[in-house]
Amino acid sequence: MPTQLPDEHRLRAPGSMELDPSGEGVAIEETVRLIASNKVEGTPVYNERGDELGAIHNFMVDKYTGQVAYAVMVSGAFLGFGGSHHPLPWRALHYEPRAGGYVLKGDDQQLTNAPRYSESDDPFAEPGFGEKVDAYYP
Repeated sequence: MPTQLPDEHRLRAPGSMELDPSGEGVAIEETVRLIASNKVEGTPVYNERGDELGAIHNFMVDKYTGQVAYAVMVSGAFLGFGGSHHPLPWRALHYEPRAGGYVLKGDDQQLTNAPRYSESDDPFAEPGFGEKVDAYYP
């Protein structure tokens, strides 16, 4: 699934093994630029008006590049079960420190019509689903 790399990769020299461009070194939980995956899971996702849309369930990492391809947001779940799973390209989200969560670019109608799946589905088994998700978000 194609995705644009976030700005932090431009701070690293090509081929560099530097783990944290802020210079704080390797962290277990969090630095200024880096965060552990377990701290991202459960983080709220808001629309641009500040309404909570759901929470990050997990995110998918490209096995070959190590880059986050997309986050899966769950909305409408009850006690961790059910709900709609929305694969969101990482570039469609930005972190808002004041909200303590991620903001999805776009309007509510965009999410209503967005590709989604239920907990029991395996949509990425469908050829072209990843490209459909990637093309849906600007």
